[in-house]
Amino acid sequence: MQLLPDPVRRLAAWCAVILLVAGVGYVGIRLCAELKTAVTPVLLALLGTALLGPLYRRLVKAHVNRSVAAMITCVAVVAVVGGAVYIVVAALIDTGDQIVASLKDAGNSVADHFGAAGTSVDDLASNAKELLTKFGGTAASNVISGVSVVGETLAMAVLALLLVFFFLRDSDGAAGLLRSLAPRGTADVVEAMARRAFEGVEGFMRGTTVIALIDAFCIGVGLLILDVPGAFGLAALVFVGAYIPYLGAFLSGAVAVLVALADRGVVIALWALGVVLAVQVLEGHVLQPMIQSRTVQMHPAVVMVAITAGASVAGILGMLLAVPLTAAAFGVVHELRERYASQEPNSATSPATVPSPEPSDS
Repeated sequence: MQLLPDPVRRLAAWCAVILLVAGVGYVGIRLCAELKTAVTPVLLALLGTALLGPLYRRLVKAHVNRSVAAMITCVAVVAVVGGAVYIVVAALIDTGDQIVASLKDAGNSVADHFGAAGTSVDDLASNAKELLTKFGGTAASNVISGVSVVGETLAMAVLALLLVFFFLRDSDGAAGLLRSLAPRGTADVVEAMARRAFEGVEGFMRGTTVIALIDAFCIGVGLLILDVPGAFGLAALVFVGAYIPYLGAFLSGAVAVLVALADRGVVIALWALGVVLAVQVLEGHVLQPMIQSRTVQMHPAVVMVAITAGASVAGILGMLLAVPLTAAAFGVVHELRERYASQEPNSATSPATVPSPEPSDS
């Protein structure tokens, strides 16, 4: 005799599965956080491989040796990233003083209207100098730790670049490795899940890069027409922020509007806000459906939750990696759903369940 009804037993089974998955996920996240120096280059290399895969495959189709093709791809990405960083840094250096001065004026205006005495930007700066004078030893230790962080970041970047080379060169053997490691009878499923996850990441990276370029170009042109100072630097900020969906666009657009407000007045600031909103509407209703229509589609609420979770685990790096990893997870879920959905009709129409025709009387 069953002690519990069937719905309660099903609920208990689902609760057990959810608790097991949550526990394994939590342990995995904690391990990744503890081993972030090794895990971060691997994740960045996977993103770079997903972005550079088409270029590598074209070189291989042109009968270029795989090692040479991977080397050319890595050299190209170093040149492109280095050039982009140079352009962004140069634009920020050339217009950084204007942007900082405009933000300072905006802060002073807000403090004059809504703040109390001693809350202006100059007062805050003087208070900060006093704190640095009192806690000079702590500041020095922070500088030393900052230098170590920079060195660690450079080491991870070099390791990620080397891993991109190996991932590109040995990409054909990845499927065979997965099949050899998969349990017996699950090789096809594991390979299909891995391919769908990588396709989701690849589509996200390519689509986001194209959208970031279009956003930066449109907003930069609009700010130049409005004669907002630091238009090139703000456009570069928009490009970088586009890799953090929704939140990055909001922050970079807010900075552009504040700079316009401080330097050009309320009317120009409203026009700048209109440009930012128009570009965001264009992205949400035209660019996203058109460019990323063949990739994994995620609801904005899911994206925001993923970004928040990534920020709580790994800060800014977690925010950058959260959405691609979520896209990979959605790809795996969709692959499993399609496989099991395609198997249900076959099992329903199997010979054991199809009634045999009755013999005729004739």
